[in-house]
Amino acid sequence: MSKVVLVTGASRGLGASIAKIFLENGFIVYVNYNNTKKEIVEETFKNYNNARFVKCDVSKENEVINMMKSIKEEYGNLDVVINNASIAIDTELKDKTVDNFNKILDTNLIGTFLVSKYVKEIMNNGSIINISSTNAIDTYYPYSMDYDASKAGVISLTKNFAKLYAPNVRVNAIAPGWINTDMNKDMDSEFKKEEEGKILLNRFAETEEVAEVVYFLASDKARYINGSVIRVDGGLK
Repeated sequence: MSKVVLVTGASRGLGASIAKIFLENGFIVYVNYNNTKKEIVEETFKNYNNARFVKCDVSKENEVINMMKSIKEEYGNLDVVINNASIAIDTELKDKTVDNFNKILDTNLIGTFLVSKYVKEIMNNGSIINISSTNAIDTYYPYSMDYDASKAGVISLTKNFAKLYAPNVRVNAIAPGWINTDMNKDMDSEFKKEEEGKILLNRFAETEEVAEVVYFLASDKARYINGSVIRVDGGLK
């Protein structure tokens, strides 16, 4: 019987690449989406008959509960969860608002908490992988201080859930650096060149390269890795 995976925020970018690597390896994958139209999400995954689609705003407790209920009714359990859903609202300090700060925390931090909390009801053994960021550790950007703070909180949640769910459920995080995604495709070329110059490999990661690390962490090959944060940043100069 195929193992079952949930990837939050999987309609595009890193989340879509993570979902695809599990799909290509025979897993049943619940592709979570929220604001993207369902037909667009279905088109992205049209080549995979093992993809399932579930609309859910992970910052809303009742929606997360209902998502877990629907998965339980269909498959009975989850083997892997990747908490990837995330937003950023980069602005100068004078333009930052409490409302926007809360929106970021609600999706990035509260969403990770809610999914991790309620998945335990349908995960007896398995792996939870949270997507944090090097912004949570040592690559700080004042215009994204709200995002940075949310991703630091994700690392704290990772450590606590690893203790809480041991020994049957492993909980780890990855901390990517810059990735080539739609979110930064319009980045100023000079700024991108400057940022690439800080990386030992002199380039941004491709989403597939980060997805491969997530897949490894979820596998039995990583069965003794728990409560860890794995950097995927090309090395800092």
